[in-house]
Amino acid sequence: MTDLVERLARPDLDAPVLVVSLAGFIDAGGAAELAVDHLLQQVVTTPIARFDTDELIDRRARRPVMHLVDGVNTGIDTTELDVLAAQDGAGNDLLLLSGPEPDYRWRRFAAAVVDLAVELDVRMICGLGAYPAPAPHTRAARVVSTATSQELADRVGHLDGAIDVPASALASIELESARRGLPAVGLWGQVPHYVAAMPYPAAAIALLDQLGEIGGLELSTESLAPMVAPSIERIDQLVADNAEATQVIAQLERYVDALDAGSGDELPSGDELADEIQRFLGGLDE
Repeated sequence: MTDLVERLARPDLDAPVLVVSLAGFIDAGGAAELAVDHLLQQVVTTPIARFDTDELIDRRARRPVMHLVDGVNTGIDTTELDVLAAQDGAGNDLLLLSGPEPDYRWRRFAAAVVDLAVELDVRMICGLGAYPAPAPHTRAARVVSTATSQELADRVGHLDGAIDVPASALASIELESARRGLPAVGLWGQVPHYVAAMPYPAAAIALLDQLGEIGGLELSTESLAPMVAPSIERIDQLVADNAEATQVIAQLERYVDALDAGSGDELPSGDELADEIQRFLGGLDE
């Protein structure tokens, strides 16, 4: 264990899954945040470890809140980076690492996370995130993976081919996990490119469903389900009176359906289609 981590408790755990959600990197539609908030509402948690955020976070970039009472400084709230222990609906142990993504020392942080995971006999690390994708809101939300092995990536689904994208601290954790022989997978919800700035609960449900499947966990999404229809109706209302927007969504539907069928080369790029409708929605008043 490194000096980056303070142990708060030592519970008796049976091969838990470690769920990682770090705020500050891409989270289209707030899907990962919504999924973690919902997960926390389901379980009783016990803090078992805390990372030293003074060593990891740039306070000037993300300033904490100072509380003043009649001119007296009564304290400063700093966002913690904690590991919480809990159990799912079937009594399976799980751990949740949540808080701000570190600004510094990613390699040391990743090594400390994996050290802790090995010490606690973690069987798998699962990260949560969401990104803007060329996907229509009229189709089911999907999840793709970054993973430490092809077998794990294939189980979840992945983007084909080679692609270079901005990295995150979660990526460092995955690489360190691979080096140590610990399975790790990043679960990335696909949120329609043109509504990435709006709450998108369908992607949060997809993330929790996939987390339950890949991690062997029993996680309910019952209270999230009623949020989906109103969000889809809101998007429908935004595009209903614009023929161009409706046409682009229809093209996105054909694009996704063609990919499902193993084709799609004859269609425009999904990114190009999504950019068109995003420009339309970007011009609307809130």
